[in-house]
Amino acid sequence: MNKEFITEEDIQMTLEKFKQMAPIFSVLSDENRQLIITELGRCDKLNVTEISELVPLSRPAISHHLKNLRLAGIVESKKQGTENYYFLTLKSTIDDIKELIDLIEKSCHLI
Repeated sequence: MNKEFITEEDIQMTLEKFKQMAPIFSVLSDENRQLIITELGRCDKLNVTEISELVPLSRPAISHHLKNLRLAGIVESKKQGTENYYFLTLKSTIDDIKELIDLIEKSCHLI
């Protein structure tokens, strides 16, 4: 693809996707959240107590990180009895990251 075929619209779409994804990247940049995601990825679901046994953080800190992950659409919770169990919901996030990569490749003349 020649640079003259890269339209202003392509560039604007890429920049808009970057803007849309910025909160996700911010949430994912924290090492503690990365560890929580990794542990949730190894298990189907975990409650805060179970996560605290795997991640060297206090329960309140884990709850705070889970809240941020939930707001970003990376984690969801389901109440079972008296406990909330957390699980990963990454499909739409992964799809958004793939879309951003496609836009970068197109608008930056990488394909």
